[in-house]
Amino acid sequence: MVQFAKKLKANQVEEWQGYYINYKLMKKKVKQYSQQIKVGGQERRHVLKEFSRILDDQIEKIVLFMLEQQGILASRIKKLGEYGEVLLEEPEISKICELREAYTSVGQDLLKLLKFVDINATGIRKILKKFDKRFGYRFTDYYMTTRANHPYSQLQQVFKHVGIGAVVGALSRNLADLQDRQGSYLSIYDQPSVVLKDPIIDSIQAAVDRLTHSTNLIQFLGQHALIIQEELAVTAEERIDDQRYHFMSLLLNLVNTFLYMVNTYIIVPTADDYAVSLGAAATVCGVIIGSMAVAQVFSSVYFSAWSNKSYYRPLIFSSIVLFLGNILYALAYDLNSIAVLLVGRLLCGLGSARAVNRRYISDCVPLKIRMQASAGFVSASALGMACGPALAGLLQTNFKIYSLTFNQATLPGWLMAIAWLIYLVWLWISFKEPIRETDDNHTQNEHFSGDVESEQVESSLVQPLLLTSEEKQDGINEERDYEDSEETSEDSRGPATSIRSAYRLLTPSVKVQLLIYFMLKYAMEILLSESSVVTLYYFGWTTSAVAIFLACLGLTVLPVNVIVGSYVSNMFEDRQILLASEITVCAGILLSFHITNRYSVPQYVSSALITFVAAEVLEGVNLSLLSRVMSSRLARGTYNGGLLSTEAGTIARVVADGTITLAGYLGEGKLLNVTLLPSLFICVASIVATCLTYNSMY
Repeated sequence: MVQFAKKLKANQVEEWQGYYINYKLMKKKVKQYSQQIKVGGQERRHVLKEFSRILDDQIEKIVLFMLEQQGILASRIKKLGEYGEVLLEEPEISKICELREAYTSVGQDLLKLLKFVDINATGIRKILKKFDKRFGYRFTDYYMTTRANHPYSQLQQVFKHVGIGAVVGALSRNLADLQDRQGSYLSIYDQPSVVLKDPIIDSIQAAVDRLTHSTNLIQFLGQHALIIQEELAVTAEERIDDQRYHFMSLLLNLVNTFLYMVNTYIIVPTADDYAVSLGAAATVCGVIIGSMAVAQVFSSVYFSAWSNKSYYRPLIFSSIVLFLGNILYALAYDLNSIAVLLVGRLLCGLGSARAVNRRYISDCVPLKIRMQASAGFVSASALGMACGPALAGLLQTNFKIYSLTFNQATLPGWLMAIAWLIYLVWLWISFKEPIRETDDNHTQNEHFSGDVESEQVESSLVQPLLLTSEEKQDGINEERDYEDSEETSEDSRGPATSIRSAYRLLTPSVKVQLLIYFMLKYAMEILLSESSVVTLYYFGWTTSAVAIFLACLGLTVLPVNVIVGSYVSNMFEDRQILLASEITVCAGILLSFHITNRYSVPQYVSSALITFVAAEVLEGVNLSLLSRVMSSRLARGTYNGGLLSTEAGTIARVVADGTITLAGYLGEGKLLNVTLLPSLFICVASIVATCLTYNSMY
């Protein structure tokens, strides 16, 4: 991946060079202070104040230049507006076209200014992260607390583009107004049948959205997959992606995602009945459901590694294993063997190819549609989650063919076995293995958002602002050595090669986000997996009623994401939504407890809905923040960020399902409260951790 210092240099406007953040100077200072503290030459308090002053100067330089440019643009728009008013009295088509071109020129300069602010904002985030890494992760919290919320905050100018919004609004209104008026001046032969919005406005809006982190539904859904587009697209990479892209192969990956989620949740409404029919306790449903997740903990790693070399073979293997696993799950009834049933579910977990599905989208889908493909991945998962229980509710029958029994317990296995067999044939006929050049090129095509940086060890200093001619020459040589060392330091820039090395790259902010992800998956798994046992004990619900309830919960996923992705995320900061969602999950868990003598259906349903919906909202903003704070070294390779989040969620499900089974020994009457206590504890812990790292999520 391209180093940020090189990105900054490559994307600078030549005449504005002196106004960008001096990133090399800031990195030099970070290293100097680090060395001084190690040898005891400086106190930590003094370093914080001194570095804050230097960063303040850099930000002030950026902001004052930005305000100056805003004033110039505002003045140009005002003059063009005055000219437009005069033109209204005697309209001429040629002059109207000239005026429109003049407005477009202003728009292009505004876009240039937005990119200036964007890359400087990225530089500030990166240098804060670099300082945190060197000094124990304290500086960002201190700096943001003292600067971001101050009434004279210049950080607000950079991160919230205060003032630029007014210029964007004025330009957009005038261009739109001019376009409407132009239609009345032209003849019907010159006027197109469909009036399109000016392309420059779309470009400006995209730049503003990126700068303020406002988003739309596609981006919000795409963030769930942790496959985020980089802020600076590379044309060569786009050409490579176009060669690799094959629509039918992408569709097969999405179908694989959908079928796997159906396979996961189709047994939830009937797992307790199946356990009882085989002579086990109803609460053994936790083991039955969780055994798939246990195997997935291991399968995610080997599938992620396998996808470095092929996509076709792991998908074929996955389909075969899932076919066999579902056959064993269905045969366990007639064999009267709980062991066969568990082996079948373990095989299903070993067939989890979600790591391959993610990697295919990340590696082989062009940048221009990668976000849509990521959103499709999340939507397929959500649809499968809803369809699984719904299908289970439709399989309420009981008959035999020869010695094979087909009932509500075995039909999910038979149905999924047939589905995976059909999918296997389709995959064999239609999938196209993408072109691969080298493993190195392959692994470098995975991306997180541009806010994550490559965490490299700096091997030398860069030159300061003012040097003598001799010092300057030494500095040039030193800078060359520095750049060479950056290029050759594979240990410091390469992807993580093990879970242990990946763990070392996790900052406290990343660890908190993974804890939150663990918490929400744990809470959701407790809710879903024990639903059949709890509702039967308290309300006497049938399998069909449980299936309808779970399907309705699953169907809330996409509408909730539409609301949050289209509206809520544009009204509030991600960290605000994150904390509010955590508190709401906590409220839902508290409401779920059986405290009074009577436990009612409205209490259970409302608490479940609150918990589930809040957890879904939380997942979106959690993964969005995770993609921004995670090191870009975790954006590629086998042990990538997507794998880490998958492992965190899968382990949460395993622990949750194990908790249900263990709590079952205390009796079904105590199951609900006993399983909710760990959920409440983890949720409160995540809220406390979020509050402690809140300012670092800026």
